[in-house]
Amino acid sequence: MSDNEAGTEAVKSASSALFDLRTVIAILFLVYGVVLTVMGFVSDTPEELAKAGGIDINLWSGIVMIVIGVLFVAWALWRPLKPPVVDPAEE
Repeated sequence: MSDNEAGTEAVKSASSALFDLRTVIAILFLVYGVVLTVMGFVSDTPEELAKAGGIDINLWSGIVMIVIGVLFVAWALWRPLKPPVVDPAEE
């Protein structure tokens, strides 16, 4: 295998890991989770708490979303995508 082919395989492997759907989902959960958690800490008016039965919905749903995002990141790190194995005889 030439140096160019090895470099191409490294780029394909890096791009497949970068665009792993688990990573995209994790980023979305983490961003929305942080926004909701901050909103839970900032906007605690008695009227909003009364509407939710005394539970700070933004805070708790933000924390849950952060936990889910961290789980997705852990899953992507523990079980990374592997590029398909190509049989040299088929080329």
